[in-house]
Amino acid sequence: MSFLKRFPPPAEGVRHQQPDTEAVLAGRGLGAGTLYIAESRLSWLDNSGLGFSLDYPTISLHAVSRDLNAYPWEHLYVMVNAKFEEDDAKEAPMAEGEEEEDDSDDDIEPIAEFRFVPSDKSALEAMFSAMCECQALHPDPEDEDSDNDYEGEEYDVEAHDGMEVDIAPAVAGQFEDAEVDH
Repeated sequence: MSFLKRFPPPAEGVRHQQPDTEAVLAGRGLGAGTLYIAESRLSWLDNSGLGFSLDYPTISLHAVSRDLNAYPWEHLYVMVNAKFEEDDAKEAPMAEGEEEEDDSDDDIEPIAEFRFVPSDKSALEAMFSAMCECQALHPDPEDEDSDNDYEGEEYDVEAHDGMEVDIAPAVAGQFEDAEVDH
């Protein structure tokens, strides 16, 4: 793939290093290598030194995925606001007199999905924690709530599934005097 480059592994600020980790982009395996979770960026390098780096501001989501129905192995899931693959689709030439349709998708950011599958599944918690720590070092300036994204523990959706949630009284009080049109 054209985005893979040869570069040395990060030397400073490495919070976690996970050898023998398969990288998968959009369902396509890139091979096994070492995942480096550093303060400056997330990097993955195969054994020949070919790999890629992701800057934290481009990472919109990271999570530990244990749902074997969604993907056959437990992994660190990382969603990135960037495009990494070439478009296979070629634009068909327009027929004479045909007008170009207005694409309302022009302002939608491209998204890429990476999966990092370590051979040692017990490392997933440490990988997730390191990602949280490093992501916190790079808050999104456009996100007003970015300082509240991580409070130290992984959120287990399955454990909280079906749980009733109370709205905080301060939040509920905001709507007491609201006018409602029916």
